[in-house]
Amino acid sequence: MRTEYQTQRLSHRFFVLMLVLFAVQVVFGLIVGAQRVEPALLSGALNFNVARSEHTNLGILWILSGFIGTILYVGPLLSKRELAAPWLVKLLFYALIVVVAWNVFTLTLAQRGIAGWWAGQPWLQEGLEYIDAGRGADVVILIGFAILATIVLRTFPAMKQWNEIHRGLAIGVSALTVVWVFGMFFVERLDGQEYFRWFVVHYWVEGVWEVIHISLVGFLIVLMFGANVRTVGYAVFWGVTLVWLSGLLGNAHHYFWIGTPEFWQFWGSLFSALEPLPLVFCFWHIYLDAHHDRHPLANAPAFYFILGSVVLEQVGAGILGFSMTFALTNAWSHGTWVTPSHAHLALFGTFGMLGLAAAYFAIPAVHGIGKFDQRLGKLGFWLLFLGMLGMSLAFALGGTVQVYEMRILGLDWFGTDLRRAMLPYQILVPVFGFVFAIGAIVVVYDLLTLGARATRPAGHGAAASAGALAGAASARPATGWGRTLGGFEAGTWLLAMWIFGAIITLGLLSFNLPTVRAGESWLPHILAGIGYPGLLAVTLLFVWRFLASLEARTAAGNTEPAAAAAIAAAHPGGQPQAAAV
Repeated sequence: MRTEYQTQRLSHRFFVLMLVLFAVQVVFGLIVGAQRVEPALLSGALNFNVARSEHTNLGILWILSGFIGTILYVGPLLSKRELAAPWLVKLLFYALIVVVAWNVFTLTLAQRGIAGWWAGQPWLQEGLEYIDAGRGADVVILIGFAILATIVLRTFPAMKQWNEIHRGLAIGVSALTVVWVFGMFFVERLDGQEYFRWFVVHYWVEGVWEVIHISLVGFLIVLMFGANVRTVGYAVFWGVTLVWLSGLLGNAHHYFWIGTPEFWQFWGSLFSALEPLPLVFCFWHIYLDAHHDRHPLANAPAFYFILGSVVLEQVGAGILGFSMTFALTNAWSHGTWVTPSHAHLALFGTFGMLGLAAAYFAIPAVHGIGKFDQRLGKLGFWLLFLGMLGMSLAFALGGTVQVYEMRILGLDWFGTDLRRAMLPYQILVPVFGFVFAIGAIVVVYDLLTLGARATRPAGHGAAASAGALAGAASARPATGWGRTLGGFEAGTWLLAMWIFGAIITLGLLSFNLPTVRAGESWLPHILAGIGYPGLLAVTLLFVWRFLASLEARTAAGNTEPAAAAAIAAAHPGGQPQAAAV
């Protein structure tokens, strides 16, 4: 495994920054979780609102760093030439460090009410969730996005040679720059400010980031399994189209309760309901690409995180997003713990796991590593996956209690009765957060020390490639949990997820019933107690089943480092050439 182009090595620094920021973000997450149990913890030194903002903003920054690293790594492979303007890549890296340092420092000023007002604009920090950066950082961010778009578009060949993956990434990096402009001015009216804030947050996550995510996942599958780039491009095209058709007006579900006109409730509910469609499409195509040609799984950690990304996108962004974005359900979920259940699975699951997947694919290649111990990567994945599912479950069940106690009974958040009811779930969040943190330590350590611990590549000859393929062809079929995962079974797993999602949706809708609003809480609690554990259990079992079938296939094929060469032998012309078709 090696890099095809020298400038691909420039991606390495972004992956290292991603891992460092990921580790720091997890530390802030543990602090926030502990403060939920004991609100007085670090009071006056690091208040909850500041720690939470640091946790949220670092999450966005490390995900962006991973996106940039992945784009810079695959760009030369897509274009069959070196990255344009390597000096701009280096400038972009330093600009990203400046933005990170700025955000971490200036958010601490919020605790003292310092925003750096000048000429009617907050230049240090602005206190808007997800886009807290002040105007000074806003300018640097805009320049950084413009640099990224310039590098990508100059690296790509002439437009007549583009395939759908080129187009998806070109749209993504261009829109990343344009959309940010809506967050670069301050509006005194809260409803107006929120209107434009969600232009940035929603169109980034459910528009721009989704487009980049679909494009990068498609190309990584081409590289990992030798999938046909035209078929993957077809999936990317429809995924991007559906994202933009549903996501643009789907933004309206953020406008329900901020003083905007009532017509948003209808349009927001309608188009938000359509937003899971591209996620189902992406989910299904990952199944087809991974199983179509039955190639062995050469880089298990990379695919583990790709699968985790697509499945948690389906569950967190798709199913849980669907359940809480109707006006009739959002009236209860909005501003409660039900929302972070969706947000954690959607943000880390969809975008964070993609960055970690790309790191496991790119870092060995940058170091010229032909074989590395994949056990730590697999262990880290499962710890992160289990920890995130557990935190989501605690948020969701605690949020159901919170909705009833606060919205129905009208109890105060800091009141004794509500605190007693919420305390078990407040404790569960840092418990599962600790599991997640152990997984983060394992993954960060594994990736940062991979170059020092791994075996350098031996020669991969045609005989080794033929042997690997022949072994796969002659092996006995796996049985039991590791048997081949068929399309009908995969569809059944997906259907089960949506059935439990429907139960969750009915549970939120039941808060509108007169009997529940009169004080009878058994129905929403029962539906939540069935829906959330059922959905997350099916998610866990499906991922286990999917990966078990691939691992059994790999073991049957007696996969060695020659697996990558085996894929290349099965697809004459190699990976970069296939990607340029």
